[in-house]
Amino acid sequence: MNPTVSIIIPVYNAEPYIRRCVESILGQEYTDFELLLIDDGSRDGSGAICDEYGEKDARVRVIHKGNGGVSAARNLAIDNARGTYLQFVDSDDWITPDATKLLVRTAEEEDCDLVIADFYRVAGERVSPKGDIEEDGVLTKEQFAAHMMENPADFYYGVLWNKLYRRSIIQEHRLRMNTDISWCEDFMFNLEYIRYAEKFRALRAPIYYYVKRKGSLVSQGNSLAKTIQMKLTVFEYYHSFYREVLDEEEYEKKRLQVYRFLIDAAGDGNVGFLLLPGTKKLGDERAGVSAEAIAGEGLLSEIYRERKLLERYLETAALKNDLTLQEAFLLLCLSHFGEIVNRRELADFAGTSRRSLSVLLQRLAMRGLIRQEELPAQKPEEKGKKKKKEKHGQRKAQDSGKAEKGKKVRIIFLPAAEPVLEELARVERDFDDARFGGFDEEELIQYTRLSEKMKRNMQRILYPGRNI
Repeated sequence: MNPTVSIIIPVYNAEPYIRRCVESILGQEYTDFELLLIDDGSRDGSGAICDEYGEKDARVRVIHKGNGGVSAARNLAIDNARGTYLQFVDSDDWITPDATKLLVRTAEEEDCDLVIADFYRVAGERVSPKGDIEEDGVLTKEQFAAHMMENPADFYYGVLWNKLYRRSIIQEHRLRMNTDISWCEDFMFNLEYIRYAEKFRALRAPIYYYVKRKGSLVSQGNSLAKTIQMKLTVFEYYHSFYREVLDEEEYEKKRLQVYRFLIDAAGDGNVGFLLLPGTKKLGDERAGVSAEAIAGEGLLSEIYRERKLLERYLETAALKNDLTLQEAFLLLCLSHFGEIVNRRELADFAGTSRRSLSVLLQRLAMRGLIRQEELPAQKPEEKGKKKKKEKHGQRKAQDSGKAEKGKKVRIIFLPAAEPVLEELARVERDFDDARFGGFDEEELIQYTRLSEKMKRNMQRILYPGRNI
């Protein structure tokens, strides 16, 4: 049976970093894939490392060939691929554990021909996220082309490795890399692919770590004349693409924008790589975990593992929706409460202080996700007349404190929150799928039965005297 995804890695003299790349793929949460390692005549130990992985994992297929360049290696991989989708990775880069899962899920749920994702740019020990399309939902060819026109030489659009392709389109139209050029060959392939694709979707979460090692065209040994010729060749592809996608009237309106590609392309492929504000130390871009605690035994380790597993899925949802992890977690908590919530109980449930809760609620309101309406507190009834005048002030302060503890607020989810809440519901499903992976039906029934029994035991302790 053919795999759903063919992941393609061209390998040439990649001995220092190929293991990191391959391990990131073999460690994917999504497992229905084949990994094609194309050894392009490496002169170091890369080929032997590829064979090593091929021997110990049946999903890995290794093909050795004479050196012919990255485009020829990718073409050979495409010829041998069996998956419904194609995913490309460079040997000096790596991907997040949920990368393939997010790409495939988006393609299948939205019936998309191309999924494009944000990525991390890595420069030494610093990393920063990079994206471009902020729009939710499926895009038409014209809409996607309009976004691309705004940043024509951006890596986001030009490269292969932050995208998922439908192999049937590539095969039907015999799309391959142009082996005659060594600059923007990825972009030319993408332009040809987009001509035949119909539905596009932007995955607004970084899933790929791109390491800037590639040199300029001149440093690759190309003459100035050849460099100019290659850029003109790419521009002709780009120009032809928009002449086809846009009608004549629309093309005339956008013609100057189309020609802007020549200006942006003067950056020799470095356009858009500068690390931006928000740059972090590599390793700090995602919530970390303690290896010792993850492997530990006992109650605290168990609680830690569950929290970190939830954070892993919740963090991706937060990134896709431009939320902090704390904001996403509070939204998840609110989705489990009714419309009217007690502030103190909500803060306790969310594991935060009431001051922090107020700040988080204000942030969610400013983002247009919720509206909060303060409800008048219900003061305790007076119990008889006060006997002493000097005790009146003290009694009033106590009543005020009780009223504050019982202060309630009505939380109303606004329309903008609907896709976020759907994403959070998916987070919970992913969390459960991960915990119960490998369980058969009988084990799930037994677990449910025992969990209910444990829940009742804890409820009796936490709420003594209540009929639960």
